Amino acid sequence: MNTQAIALITGGNRGLGRAAALALAAAGTDVVITYRNNETEAAAVVAEVTAAGRKAVALQLDTTDFAAFPTFATTLSDALQETWGRDTFDFLVNNAGSGAHTTVGNTTAKDFDAMVNVHFKGPVFLTQELLPLMSDGGRILNVSTGLNRFVGVGFSIYSSVKAAVDNYTRYLAKELGPRGITVNSIAPGPIATDFGGGRVRDDEGTNAFFASQTALGRVGLPEDIGGAIATLLAPGAGWITGQRIEASGGTLL
Repeated sequence: MNTQAIALITGGNRGLGRAAALALAAAGTDVVITYRNNETEAAAVVAEVTAAGRKAVALQLDTTDFAAFPTFATTLSDALQETWGRDTFDFLVNNAGSGAHTTVGNTTAKDFDAMVNVHFKGPVFLTQELLPLMSDGGRILNVSTGLNRFVGVGFSIYSSVKAAVDNYTRYLAKELGPRGITVNSIAPGPIATDFGGGRVRDDEGTNAFFASQTALGRVGLPEDIGGAIATLLAPGAGWITGQRIEASGGTLL
């Protein structure tokens, strides 16, 4: 792997993706972030990373527009050459996602397809498209969920799709091992972001309830997950692969 690491973070303009970009920049990693439709947010993240002394680029990408992936790979290749004089990057963080409350009996096919597309099909085919641009010895980190261990009503489809991500992570780790590429998934617990309408962040009752379920007595912050992502991509974590690492503050221990 090259001396100056470069990370690509999907959905890096807000929430956990933004926190990961800033944590990685603080650790000395340059970043490429993708955003779906909020260029202003993405530009603000690039400015923050630049202010931290690292290089950053923001590229538009809808991770459910699978037909656009080859064009995105070309755009990314051009950006790598223009900004870093390289034709590869080192870390891929498959973070982009959305939430849907899908209780049994009220789940629509549209909701189901949306969860599969953004959380599983997108990462699978984007990873496949970008593998030729990844450095040997690099890292892939897929964002999963703590809801694969503890159960919350209304998240059966979301958590089931994330379970597929965890399983895919193990298989990908096996297949990419000969290239020295590690593959893991990180599983956040309840985090105070705008995910799922921002209930954990904005509703005092919801926040207090989830805080009471954690060993540390609070819900997580985006910075908690950003720091965990930076840790898993740090030089000393290169012997960890094929693992699901939960970062939940000890929820329901």
